[in-house]
Amino acid sequence: MNARVVVASLVLACSVAPPVAAQSAIDSRCMDPALVGESNEGQDACQKAIDLLNYMTPQLGTLIAGGNATIGQGGTLGGLGHFALSVRANAMRASLPDIDGAGVNYGAAQRSNYVTEAQWAALPVVDAAFGLFKGIPLPLTNVLGIDVLVNVSYLPELEHHPLSLTTPDGSFKFGYGARIGVLQESLVLPGISVSYMKRDLPRTTLIASWEGGALASADTARLENFDIGTTSWRVVASKSLLAFSLALGVGQDRYEAEAGAFYSVNEPLARFEGGPVRYAFDVTRTNVFLDLITNLGLMKLVATVGGVSGGDIPTYNNFDKEADASRIYGSLGVRIGL
Repeated sequence: MNARVVVASLVLACSVAPPVAAQSAIDSRCMDPALVGESNEGQDACQKAIDLLNYMTPQLGTLIAGGNATIGQGGTLGGLGHFALSVRANAMRASLPDIDGAGVNYGAAQRSNYVTEAQWAALPVVDAAFGLFKGIPLPLTNVLGIDVLVNVSYLPELEHHPLSLTTPDGSFKFGYGARIGVLQESLVLPGISVSYMKRDLPRTTLIASWEGGALASADTARLENFDIGTTSWRVVASKSLLAFSLALGVGQDRYEAEAGAFYSVNEPLARFEGGPVRYAFDVTRTNVFLDLITNLGLMKLVATVGGVSGGDIPTYNNFDKEADASRIYGSLGVRIGL
C-alpha cells in the first residue's frame, strides 16, 4: 500500500463524530446555523465528512489495537529478570469510499450511495513486556503472576499534495498496560492470562485540499488536535508444542477519538467556511484472534489472524459495506525474550 493511500486512510479516519440517532437523521451539528449557515450552505459537506470519517475510524482503531498484547504470549513471563520485545505489522483489507464518485452538494444534506474499494492498510507496532511478579506457586504452575506492558507508536510527518500531516507533539506516542496470570504455562498446563492495554497515535493536524467550484480558492478540510486511541482487554491461552506454539485470545476494543474540524466549500460566486466542529467518537467491538508461533530458541516468529465485530455506527449516507461490519485482520512479527 503506497504512502498516499496510507495518508488518505488516516485523513479519512481522523475527523470523527458520535453516531447519529438513526440512519435517517442528520447530525445535530450539521443543522446548527453557526456551523452550516442560515441557508444550510455547508450542511451536505458537514454530514458527508461525519459519515465518511466515522466510517474509517473503526478500521484505523483495529490497526492500532491488533490482537494479543504481546504476540504469541499466553501466560505471564515468570517474574523479575524475564522480558519480551516484539515488532509486528498489523494489516487489514480496508474499505476506502469513493469520495469523488458521490460528490458534495453546496447546500442541504443529500443522501448519497458510496461504493468502497478494498485496499491493504498496515501499521507498525513495537511492544515490550517485563516480568514483575512470578506468581504464587502451586503444583505444576504459578498463579497471579504480573507483567508490565509498554508500547510505542510512530507516525511521521508527511507532505503529499493534496494532503499534509504534522505532529505538533512529536511523532512518537507511548502506551501502557499490565498482564495478570491465571496459569503459568508448564509441561502439562497451558498459559492463561488477562491483560489490559492502552495504545494511542500521536496528536496530529491534517489538512486536505482539492479544486472546487468556479473560485480560485481550493476546497479545504482541516483537522486540529486530533487524538485517537484504543483501550483493550484480552483473555489469552497458549501452549507450546515443541517447534510450534498456539495462542488463542478473545476480548474487547474501545476506540475513542476527538478533534476540532474546519472546512470550506466553493460554489460559483460563493464560498462557505464552517467550523470549528467538535468531533468525538466512541465505539466498542469484540476481538477474537489466533497466534501461530514458530519457536526458534529465544526468538519467535508469529503470525496472527483475527476478527472484530459489534458496535453500532449508523450513517446518514449509504455505504455498500456498513461502517460496523465485521472485519478480518492479521499481523506478522518477531518476538525475542527471556
